Amino acid sequence: MSQEKLAQIVSLCKRRGFIFGGSEIYGGLSSVWDYGPLGARLKKRIKDIWWKEYVEKRSDIVGLDSSIIMKDQVFEASGHLAGFADLLVDCPNCKKRFRVDKLEKVRGDIYRCLECKQEIDIGKNKPRKFNLMLKTNMSATEDEPNYAYLRPETAQGIFVNFTNVLNTTSKKLPLGIAQIGKAFRNEVTTGSFVFRMKEFEQMEIEYFVHPKEADKFYKYWVKDRFNFYIDKIGLRKENLKLREHTGDELAHYAKSCTDIEFNFPFGWSELEGIANRGDYDLSEHAKVSKKDLSYFDGVKGEKFIPYVIEPSAGVDRTFFACLSDAFFSEEVKGRTRNVLKLKPDLAPYSVAVFPLLKNKPEVVELAKNIFYDIKDKLPALYADTAGIGKLYRRQDEIGTPFCITVDVESLSDGKVTIRDRDSMEQERVDKTKVKEFLKQRIKFD
Repeated sequence: MSQEKLAQIVSLCKRRGFIFGGSEIYGGLSSVWDYGPLGARLKKRIKDIWWKEYVEKRSDIVGLDSSIIMKDQVFEASGHLAGFADLLVDCPNCKKRFRVDKLEKVRGDIYRCLECKQEIDIGKNKPRKFNLMLKTNMSATEDEPNYAYLRPETAQGIFVNFTNVLNTTSKKLPLGIAQIGKAFRNEVTTGSFVFRMKEFEQMEIEYFVHPKEADKFYKYWVKDRFNFYIDKIGLRKENLKLREHTGDELAHYAKSCTDIEFNFPFGWSELEGIANRGDYDLSEHAKVSKKDLSYFDGVKGEKFIPYVIEPSAGVDRTFFACLSDAFFSEEVKGRTRNVLKLKPDLAPYSVAVFPLLKNKPEVVELAKNIFYDIKDKLPALYADTAGIGKLYRRQDEIGTPFCITVDVESLSDGKVTIRDRDSMEQERVDKTKVKEFLKQRIKFD
């Protein structure tokens, strides 16, 4: 992968309506992005697959949707107020600000600027700590502020609701609480597109277990989540790897942690982290809130603070990985074809329907009938705004796996042409068997 590929993906996202710059008509907002019509579709498909796999299909995991704004005591207990900070340094040449751990070390205290490539002496340009929390005023007046914080992760909403979930569901351990939602961090980023954002979305599970079973479940979740990206999302295995954290890089709360890394256009980086958080979170919240957050096993007559295994995935990073993995630029008959070879049941649209002649009413009517028959079962698109060649290319770029064309011959032989996105092969199929054809190739009810 390369920066050239990153530029192609960014261009495609803007051109086809996957992602737009935040507040773009006013000059943009750094590290903030808006998802367009196709981006919103793909993002929802990712979240729906995750939710169905872990909440709807399982009896040991329940869902939650906690608030984005939380009291400061929550983040006092979690350690975010005291220690959630990045070490940043300003480049004296280009005046841009960077995380020290992301700069290239040249020698001693000398680092190379990511923007202007000039050397930065952090002995002279001292790094400063910047807390990543975003604060908001809950008071109706500015002179009497009542500050709260936008959550930097969805996890804390799960921890503070642990006993609420236990009491209302009567579930026993092991128990998972899953949540998909927005989180906010005042990140300093450069050139990473949606990899690192100020406003982002997470898919997290906090899986509460007996301390003696923590290692077993930690290994289970590492394996399960790695396979999820291959089997359910369709990422190629060669673009994924596991990296276990060494002792000196573990977060203060973690007993162990493994990252699932993906080969993004800028290189290998974290797609998801799976951590054994021990009993840190419930213990700290119990201490600060003065509430009992222990678990009582009535069968064994044992009371304890559960350990937590946390598979924490980023929706935006998964989205970015899908585009990076699926994007190909090919030469076909002397012309460049850009194509997103997304997993068929992940693509924003599963099928597109075209009338070859939009000025022939009988052809248009048949095409629309097929479209309306399909769209109740699959995300389908009807298009007649260009010639057939351009229509195919547009659908290739947005990842639509199958295109159906209705032509004049369809009126007499009752067959339509179905084109495969990846092979570009075309097959004549009876109009009454279109759904059967698609059902063999795409998962739908």
